[in-house]
Amino acid sequence: MVSGITNFLTSSTLSSISQSTTASVSLETGMKALGRPAFILVDNDIDRQTKRYAAMKEFLYQATCLATYMAIVIPIFKNGAFKLAKNNLLKDEKAFQNFSSANHYLKYRKLASMSKNDRTATLGKDKYKNMFSEKIQNDLKNNDKPEKYNIVKGAIEFGNIVGSVLGLAIFAPQVSHLIVHPALKFFGFEKEADEKAAQPKSVDVKA
Repeated sequence: MVSGITNFLTSSTLSSISQSTTASVSLETGMKALGRPAFILVDNDIDRQTKRYAAMKEFLYQATCLATYMAIVIPIFKNGAFKLAKNNLLKDEKAFQNFSSANHYLKYRKLASMSKNDRTATLGKDKYKNMFSEKIQNDLKNNDKPEKYNIVKGAIEFGNIVGSVLGLAIFAPQVSHLIVHPALKFFGFEKEADEKAAQPKSVDVKA
């Protein structure tokens, strides 16, 4: 078991996640969406009805925050940072002007990070045949160390960081609040909470 944990912690997958703001924040929020409700459910100091309501509310809140972050916030900030780099930092770099979006560039960067043999084999697949310009294709196939445009990667990560801070602190919570209560009502949890609140509380009478 210890060996398995060690292999996971030293794996290239975990390394890639830790170097990506989007992946790190998404993983953290996803863990909150599962972990926080789980801790609520195992709390024996809360009655069953309250636990179910609180756990579902927390899950929906974290899940909608994550969905909003992934679907709206990150694409806006990631592509905004890419366009800023393309139109300002590398406006005179003709080869870079062939990239149409942040995702387009990141796919190129992933290939540029491979060994020459792996790149050539990957570029032979149908989905890559018309993805890049002829100049970029030739550079990937023939250059041992193709240009990775690190400044663009840095700009994209900076955009992701700004998006993470503003999105998860301001925008995503507002969207979640609009969704959580209607969702709780749809699943019947709001009704349970109202019924519980309506129940008379017991009063201790001292002799």
